[in-house]
Amino acid sequence: MASLSSSRNSSWTPKQNKLFEKALAVYDKDTQDRWHNVAKAVGGKSVEEVKRHYEILVQDLMHIESGQVPIPNYKGTGSSGSRGIGDEQRLMKNLKI
Repeated sequence: MASLSSSRNSSWTPKQNKLFEKALAVYDKDTQDRWHNVAKAVGGKSVEEVKRHYEILVQDLMHIESGQVPIPNYKGTGSSGSRGIGDEQRLMKNLKI
């Protein structure tokens, strides 16, 4: 996912971002030790790093939802790692606080 905060967030690889998103789907807000589990799933990131990454993601999604930034128009959902617009909408739905 292209982040609005990419300059503050450049140390995350695309693979780590994908692992992070998948971990958020597995470990929801009611999961005990959520951030520890997410950090473990991503690998190479501390609990504090994944919490901050989540905060940045939520801020980005709030900008998108408020209309300040349009939802990106991803092309295709092929094996190249790009996501379709449905993936973006599912992620936004899963992150509702």
